[in-house]
Formats: sequence, structure tokens, C-alpha cells
Amino acid sequence: MSDERTPLNRFWAEFRENKIGLVALVVVVVTILLALFASIISPQDPYDLAKLSLMDSRRPPGFVGSGGYTHLLGTDPQGRDLLSAIFYGLRISIQIGLAAGLVSLTIGTALGITAAYVGGRIEALIMRLIDLQLSFPAILLALVIVALLGQGKVQLISALVAAQYAYFARTAYGAAKAERGKDYIEAALATPLSGRLVVMRHLLPNCMPPLIVVATVQIANSISLEATLSFLGLGLPVTEPSLGMLIANGFPYMMSGRYWISVYPGISLIILIVAINVVGDQVRDQFNPRLRK
Repeated sequence: MSDERTPLNRFWAEFRENKIGLVALVVVVVTILLALFASIISPQDPYDLAKLSLMDSRRPPGFVGSGGYTHLLGTDPQGRDLLSAIFYGLRISIQIGLAAGLVSLTIGTALGITAAYVGGRIEALIMRLIDLQLSFPAILLALVIVALLGQGKVQLISALVAAQYAYFARTAYGAAKAERGKDYIEAALATPLSGRLVVMRHLLPNCMPPLIVVATVQIANSISLEATLSFLGLGLPVTEPSLGMLIANGFPYMMSGRYWISVYPGISLIILIVAINVVGDQVRDQFNPRLRK
């Protein structure tokens, strides 16, 4: 009896068989929902200076603050409720990770497919530039660009894109190069279709599976890079409590026993990055039958 399910239904049915991957997907979805509805579910708005009190600074978990509610995870050096700051920090970290990942995917895919499709000197030039880019560590390149551009969301996303688009370009080039010489591409080129339509209708869709896998990994890398840069004081300004900034705010107080200021945001960051990577590994296994158990 033939399987009449759509490819998406088959993909989801096979995805659910891996319990670890399913749990990781639930964690990612819940984290995104917490970030989206942070302004509704958070006990305090960490951006509203009128609701902050320095008298509540660095209070331990379970402390009842001047606002009348219990700070379940304590407060940070600015007197912000740490649970609320983590929810808002998740929003900022996910926004930056998704934005950097999507822009990197777009630029890298365009360059990689162009190189594979056009060939010749353009291919050689693009791929030499990509190889040169990949020879530098991503964190080092991001550090240099952020230092030149300054702090801010746009500057940080620009630095992350510059540091990561080459991974997408190399993946897109390899996939497009493998597809370029196949018969269906040659048959499409023999039709009146323009080269742009051949790329969009035939070449690009067959290059997307490996690019989707790379995108999940690079989104997690973007979040970790943002946290690293913010921890070093080169990412977002102190007025925007990203997870990396929250960890940096609590680092000077670790030795004095006020562990919660850095530990709880750090745990949130680790859970998010690990969950995204596990989902990415599961997606990779789904697209590559040889990796399925």
C-alpha cells in the first residue's frame, strides 16, 4: 500500500520518533513563546526605569521587592527582576540570532549558487574570497567589525553576518555544483526559461535541505557569539538586557556569593543553544537517510 502522506507529514512523523529531538523542539518553541510574550508574563518591565529601585539591587532569589512581588530568581545590580530580564533577554538574543541567520543565509546562498551556476572567473573570484573568509575565526572577525562599527543591534547583526555568511556560501556552492551538471538542469536550460527562473525553480529548491541544517547551527552560533560579544562589552549597550549582558553584569559579584545574577541567565543561554543544536542535528538526520537510525 503506497504512502499517501505529504513530505511534510512524513518528515514530522519521522521527527517524532526521536524523543530527544522532540523534547528539544518543545524547548525551542516554549522559549520562543516566552520571548514573544515577555511583556505580558514578566512580573516587571526591565526597561521601565520608574519601576526599578536600587534598594532592590542584587537581592537573592525569593526576595519580596518594593514593587510588592516576589523576585523568584533574585535581582541584578540595577534592581531588575532577573526572571523578567531573562525573558526580555531571550527575546533580544533570539531576534539577533534569527536576523543574523536569515541575512547570512540569503547572502551566502546567493553567492554560492551564483558561483556554481555561472562558473569561470566569477566562480573562482567568489570562492577565493569565501575561502579567505573561512580562514579567519568567526569570533575574531566579529570582534574586529563590532569594534569598528560600535554598539547597537544593527551593528551587531552586521558583524555576525560578515562572520557567518561564508558558511552558507560554501554549503550552497557544494550543493549547487553537484546539481548543476545533472540532466534535469540541462533540460531546463534547453527550454525558453531564463537562467534566473531555472535557478529559482529547479536549482535553489534542491539546495535547500543542507542549507536549512546549516541555518539551525548558525542561528545557535549567532546567539552564542552575541552573548560573547556582549559579555566582553562589545555587543549591545547596558540598557538592553540580552543574556550575554546579564551574565556580564553578574560576573563581578560571583566571588561575593551573588551567583544568581550570572548563573540563571547562563543556564537559560545553554539550554537554548543546546536545544537548537539538537533540533538541527535531528533535521540533518532527516534529510540524510544514511544518518537515520
